[in-house]
Amino acid sequence: MSRIDETLPFHPVRIAVLTVSDSRTPETDKSGDTLVDRLTAAGHILADRGIVPDDRSAIVGRLRHWIADPAVDVILTTGGTGLTGRDVTVEAHREVYEKEIEAFGTVFTLVSMQKIGTSAVQSRATGGVAGGTYLFALPGSPGACRDAWDEILKLQLDSRHRPCNFVEIMPRLEEHLKRK
Repeated sequence: MSRIDETLPFHPVRIAVLTVSDSRTPETDKSGDTLVDRLTAAGHILADRGIVPDDRSAIVGRLRHWIADPAVDVILTTGGTGLTGRDVTVEAHREVYEKEIEAFGTVFTLVSMQKIGTSAVQSRATGGVAGGTYLFALPGSPGACRDAWDEILKLQLDSRHRPCNFVEIMPRLEEHLKRK
């Protein structure tokens, strides 16, 4: 069973938060606020924060910018994971992924099912890795951001989580580039 091993040191990670929305502003971005509040309360570092419109090229551009930034370990996006024509965050994420973390979407759906029942099928939450950076696309509601953080990311981004976590394999994410 998963647990936090209190005998191990906690290693904070640097997390950028991106809200994808045509209508949100810094003053009305409740989902971004939810993520920032939770990640800092957990002891992590807010590396950067931004808002971009529901525009695939704008999302990809910001993702690539942060992937290239050595001061960013993890990117959390909120918004644009639904089924409407303007929901293009998942496609933007997949454009930059080197590897997709397929189980993230599955686990998020299981968590969501406990809260919102079959409405969970309308979310396309996803996760992946690119350039040694983890990326997670979360729905645009504060509740979904809380669920993703509290039930999945808080644990997987804690270096003390057992039996395994994302932090402990960070140094190995780009080992394929060192091979000849």
